[in-house]
Amino acid sequence: MRRILLAFSLILAASGCSDFPELDAAVSARARSGEYPRILPLDDLLAAVPARTATTGIGNLPARLARLRSRARQMRARPVIDSMSRARMLAALARHR
Repeated sequence: MRRILLAFSLILAASGCSDFPELDAAVSARARSGEYPRILPLDDLLAAVPARTATTGIGNLPARLARLRSRARQMRARPVIDSMSRARMLAALARHR
């Protein structure tokens, strides 16, 4: 066990010695010369968003809800464990008591 831990530690230490890729080359000249983004108050940003009504974005939600409730009823009606598996489990429990 100690050998495995020692080997793992050596591999981990050796992986820390690798060179990092050149990240400065990944930034374009346009991005480098651009301005920093402005920080705006949240209230100003929220004021620019159009107000939503109660029905906006609901779409087909009532139909989805009905389908999900129907599936839940069907799942509740079926047992999770079939009768043969249940009998085997109960027999195993009886043997170990």
